[in-house]
Amino acid sequence: MIRALYTAASGMSAQQMNLDTIANNLANSSTTGFRQLRLEFQDMVYQNLVTPGAAQSPTTIQAGLQIGLGTRPAATEVIMTQGELNQTSNPLDVAIEGPGFFQVQRPDGTIAYTRAGQFQLNNQGTITTLDGDPLIPNITVPPNATAVTITQYGVVNATLPGQQNPSQLGQIQLATFPNPGGLESLGSNLLQATLSSGDPLLGNPGGPEGLGTLQQGYLENSNVDVVTEFVQMVLAQRAYESNSKVIKAADDMYGQVNNMTH
Repeated sequence: MIRALYTAASGMSAQQMNLDTIANNLANSSTTGFRQLRLEFQDMVYQNLVTPGAAQSPTTIQAGLQIGLGTRPAATEVIMTQGELNQTSNPLDVAIEGPGFFQVQRPDGTIAYTRAGQFQLNNQGTITTLDGDPLIPNITVPPNATAVTITQYGVVNATLPGQQNPSQLGQIQLATFPNPGGLESLGSNLLQATLSSGDPLLGNPGGPEGLGTLQQGYLENSNVDVVTEFVQMVLAQRAYESNSKVIKAADDMYGQVNNMTH
């Protein structure tokens, strides 16, 4: 019964973290470019009372006798399904249709990755995120430029005074990873490469690397499915309740033992 108490407690603790993850997904259901998180569980160690295959005269034990000691959260995976595109008509709003991430430079000089294309210009005309992190490669729009356009292949053009044809201001590059689900969430719509995600693979939108194309005047909505999250919330609640009932049952059994009289 001691094992039952601690095993059920591990299940309750795991479901608490599961509910925390679901709550974060629901809270960000309207966050541009947000990527849903999914908590992965893993069973814990087993106590071998009889090891499978052990020789016990005159036969060999085939199945063995093992007692599991509960569960634990093993990983938080970033789900990379495409979110719906929302038209904004803002020329500096850009959505990625397909795989890939924008590259931005953080204040400490490190590179982060994002699907949120809510870009704006800083006081020098450089294209940045809402937090002021410049897009990589850097693209600067002259103050007298008009009709800024971004093609689906990432070419940024603008019309300058005295020129009939648009001038090319730069080329937006995207990054992808061998395992995008291994990226680390940093907040502020940013992700960071890890050993699990692998090194970034760079290329132009729509290029031979298999990267997605860009849609100017659109933003990608969060890929959180609210209905699915509510279902997962109910399942987490019922799993938590079931584990709590195991603890109550074990406590009742202890009470019966304590009340035994000779």
